[in-house]
Amino acid sequence: MKSNEIRQKYIQFFKEKGHVELPSASLIPENDSTTLFNTAGMQALIPFLMGEPHPANSAIVNCQKCVRTGDIEDVGDNSHLTFFEMLGNWPLGHYLKEQAIKYSFEFLTSKKWLGIDPNKLYVTVFEGDKNIEKDTESIKIWQECFETVGIKANENEKIFPLGKKDNFWGPVGASGPCGPDTEMFIDTGSEKCSSDCKPGCHCGKYIEIWNDVFMYYYKNLDGTYKKLEKPQVDTGFGLERATAILNNLDNVYETDLFIPIVNEIKKLSGVENPNSKQLKSIRIISDHIRSVIFIMGDNLGIAPSNVNQGYVVRRLIRTAIRHAKLLGIKGVFAFKIAEVIIKEMSEFYPELKKNKDFIINQLIEEEKKFIKTLENGLKEFNKLEKITGSDAFKLYSTYGFPVEMTIDLIKEKGLTFDINEFYKEFEKHKELSRTASCGMFKGGLADHSEIVTKYHTATHLLHQALRETLGTHVEQRGSNLTAERMRFDFSHPDKLTPDQLKFVEDLVNIKIKESLPILCELKPLDEAKKCGAIGLFGNKYGDNVNVYAIGDFSKEICGGPHVQNTSELGYFKIIKEESVSAGVRRIKAVLE
Repeated sequence: MKSNEIRQKYIQFFKEKGHVELPSASLIPENDSTTLFNTAGMQALIPFLMGEPHPANSAIVNCQKCVRTGDIEDVGDNSHLTFFEMLGNWPLGHYLKEQAIKYSFEFLTSKKWLGIDPNKLYVTVFEGDKNIEKDTESIKIWQECFETVGIKANENEKIFPLGKKDNFWGPVGASGPCGPDTEMFIDTGSEKCSSDCKPGCHCGKYIEIWNDVFMYYYKNLDGTYKKLEKPQVDTGFGLERATAILNNLDNVYETDLFIPIVNEIKKLSGVENPNSKQLKSIRIISDHIRSVIFIMGDNLGIAPSNVNQGYVVRRLIRTAIRHAKLLGIKGVFAFKIAEVIIKEMSEFYPELKKNKDFIINQLIEEEKKFIKTLENGLKEFNKLEKITGSDAFKLYSTYGFPVEMTIDLIKEKGLTFDINEFYKEFEKHKELSRTASCGMFKGGLADHSEIVTKYHTATHLLHQALRETLGTHVEQRGSNLTAERMRFDFSHPDKLTPDQLKFVEDLVNIKIKESLPILCELKPLDEAKKCGAIGLFGNKYGDNVNVYAIGDFSKEICGGPHVQNTSELGYFKIIKEESVSAGVRRIKAVLE
């Protein structure tokens, strides 16, 4: 069963159950400071999972683009990926735990859908802890499901209660909606690794295929939990992993999602029968180039840089280049792999074809820059008569010279150095970086605190003030809100003059003083655009959208939350204006 068929079957199944299909939201979170990327299908829907009315006014289903970098060092094994597609469905209050589990069972086992043998299906549930009780309700529902196909599902034989590490999900960031989950596993038929081997064991006998999260709780910043007034269900069905499982493959790189990419890399390198080291390099290049294609191909136009999402893009590209050199690939190559990925994926993600020129140009420029970086690093290396761990780290941190290349060159010269000294320096650097960025993980879209809500409203005023000052070419390219400040990225080719900045700041404050009401109106998307509403995030809302109007000054498609009147915002002050990447500027501002 090919990936396109699995994707289509999942969406069709839930459409037949009354769900509305939505396209994937942007990879870049909207007004969310908790993460650099949307890391799960539910992240873009947090306001609605928190109780905001969804414009679709119905249960929804989609295939969401996701990027996770937490396990980036594991990429190259059988299952870890940086970019992946997450199929999901959200009842938004239309039904809860019982129906969600029954739909999961039907889709997995029905001959009409995936047709998995229920004898091979095993599940886990939350065993409970001091804060939240054992999920006995899920156990009972699963037993009823298995009974419909004549299987007696005993606890600890077919259904396994596990702890928080295995069966509790969320929140995304420091606080937000979360809850116990139930996970579904396929028995691969291999031997148990021990007498205690069961779903959740990482030996490979049981492979997870689906996850239903029961977001019945909200985790506060102090670590306590409270029950949500409007509990929700969030499901996750990873397309890459599901495609591998349903085709009896032991790794995602042999699925149709990766075969064309892997074949192109083999062609470029001339490596037809890779050894284990070469195979890992091929997989890392496949994953990393695929990931940057989707990040750069996002309509927000992320380019390689030294900060935030752009830094991740740069790191992924440069790691891919390093592994390409290990395979013997010569010259600028990444754009050739990009051509293959864009061709394969544009049917479902048309933004890749639309932004193809930007993607290709950025890849070529970044590769040329890194080749220059490697040349400079090589010059510095050749100046050293002997090399210490500190020298290796300096080459890495100052010149971007990969430590693996340093080690290879040292071996060629017949030298040695203390790798532990390098890692000590590296750990110190990581600790400093973590300290410097820890403030980033406060607030976010799940934070409905008064001050974050004020900043959210202020982004609308700033957006419109910029358009009136600079022109209608100005479009939002992302924002980041915390309780301390707002950050707003927008399209504009030039640095703003002091007069332009003052005009923008004054215009926002005038609108605050005018005490303009903020009103929300549900409109069809086409009608919202015709009435002048702006916003790059309409694709995650479906055919109907919420349009927030601030007096007659601003109209914007948005998910909320907002204050009721601009007079609540206080005094708006711009504290910095800077470049983010080519054609994208950034303003940092505070409310006083």
